[in-house]
Parts: sequence; structure tokens; C-alpha cells
Amino acid sequence: MKLIFLTLATIILVFINIYVGAVSFSFQEITAVLTGNSNDPSLRFIVLESRLPQAVTSLLAGAGLAACGLMLQTVFRNPLAGPSILGITSGSSLGVAIVLLLFSGSITFGFETIGGNLAVLSGALVGSFAIMTLLLILAERIKSNLTLLIVGMMTGYLSSSLVTLLSSISSARNIQSFVNWGMGTFSDVSISQLPLFTTVVLIGLCLSLLMAKPLNLLLMGDFYAQSMGVKVKSVRRILLISTGLLSAIITSMCGPISFIGLAMPHVARLIMRTDDHFILMPATMLCGAVLALAVNVISVCHGGMVIPVNALTPVAGVPVVLYILIKRK
Repeated sequence: MKLIFLTLATIILVFINIYVGAVSFSFQEITAVLTGNSNDPSLRFIVLESRLPQAVTSLLAGAGLAACGLMLQTVFRNPLAGPSILGITSGSSLGVAIVLLLFSGSITFGFETIGGNLAVLSGALVGSFAIMTLLLILAERIKSNLTLLIVGMMTGYLSSSLVTLLSSISSARNIQSFVNWGMGTFSDVSISQLPLFTTVVLIGLCLSLLMAKPLNLLLMGDFYAQSMGVKVKSVRRILLISTGLLSAIITSMCGPISFIGLAMPHVARLIMRTDDHFILMPATMLCGAVLALAVNVISVCHGGMVIPVNALTPVAGVPVVLYILIKRK
């Protein structure tokens, strides 16, 4: 019943994202666009190429980040683990910083020059996958989850220090571009980029759902999981691939969105009252989608001024984290 309620809430918020925005249109006008009965090109553009991609992006990004948070918190047995904990988000930030701060937003390969959003996307993806590849190599050598977690954190700190170094030698204009990217938004995924974004995120979400059984066994400890036939190293490898895929594509296209991955698994546990990942994983994805969709509506419906996503997600995330810290002393 609770999963049905979360599903209905998600569907309702998707339609609210499509029907409500900075520019007001009647219910009949937007319905006509969705049913293919409108000939107004400006209205069709706003609904089909702006609001619809934003709604889908918010839905998938929220679900993906929340799933990452749940998997990391379970495997590392750390209630404060999130998608940024392994340094993959910091790797994206470093890649974008190199593009925006060092190359002023454009990269030249021979006679070809890549600029704009494509350059930012390329830098973020390269940075993310570089860190993910490093972690996969180290995961083959490091047996301890705690050690791997610390290595990921140190990698994140190193990436952040390099970003600070690049900021210190860059121009004010380039720094402003990087700061704008770091604020987070669900509006930068265009209708042409949406198929790629959707495909990669859905692959990551499917991998997350397939990990429900081994995650349940890992709750009892690595030795118990191994005695039940779980290959812990393989599970950890799949976890790194799925969280890496989700974190890389979402961070590169939406910016480093905070607190969704950290807080939503706890919200799902409070709602569902279970640690069974067959129930908890889809509930966590739905909670992440609900928060992201709600934040997107609020961010664009504020008198014509767009509020950065990262200015809103802590409002929901910080109270949850404080509650967990106080509850667990």
C-alpha cells in the first residue's frame, strides 16, 4: 500500500511538473499539446522540449541518486554514506573544472573544437569514469570495505584540492561558470540528450534492483553472505559499476546534487519500516524521485527566478541527517 502511495505521488508530481511552470498556461492548452492537438509552436516548445525533459530528468536523477545512497550505506554499513562518498562526484567536478577553469569552456582536438554543454558533459563524464576505473582497479586489491571507503574519500579530497587550485589561477568569468554548474539544475538535459540520459540511468537502476538479494545477505555481515554463496568481491564490483554509472551521468548533466542520495534511503526506511531491499530499494527510488520532482517545481515557480536545486535539497536532507545522528547517538 505504501509503495502504491509513493508511486501515485510520483505520477502526480510528474504531471505537476508538466502543467505548472514559470509561464502559466491553461489545463486545456497543455493537454492539447500532450495529445498532439495543438498548433502553437511556442507552447509545444515549452511543454515538449522544456518541461517534459525536466520532469523526466528530475524523476530519473532523484531515483538514481537515492539508489546509490542505499547501496553504499548497506555495503559500507555507514548511515552517512552517499554518492559523493567514493569521490566519483568530485571526479565529475574536477573534469568540469578543467574544462571551464583551465580551457575556458572549450576543448580543441586537432581541427575539432567542442564547446558549451557538450564540453562540460564530456569533462564531467571523463572525470567520473577516471575515478570509477581507479576504484575498480583498487577494489581487486583491497579486501576491506572500510579501506576502500577511505580511499574513495581521499580521492575526493584530492580532486577538491585540484579544483581549488584551478580556481585560484582562473578568471572571474570562468569561476562564475563553474559555480553556476555546481548549483545543480534539472533543466540542462535537452530533448536530444534525454535518450542517452534515460538509457544510462535505467541500466544503473536495473543493476540496483538486481542487487536486492545480495544486499539483504550483506546486512548480516560479509562472512554470513559468503557462507550463503554471495561473492562479496563481485557484488562490490557491480556496486561500483552501478553507482559509478548513475553518479557519473547524473552529476555530469545535472551538477553535483546534494543530500538526495544521503537522506532518501533513511526516509524510505522510516516509511516502509523494513530493511528488506526487495521493498526498500524501489521505495528509496520513489522517495528520491518525489523529492527531486518537488524541488524542480519549486525551483522554477518562483516569480520568474530560477532557484538552484542545491539551495533546496538541504532543506529536506539536513533534518533527516540530524534525526539519524541524534537517534543513533
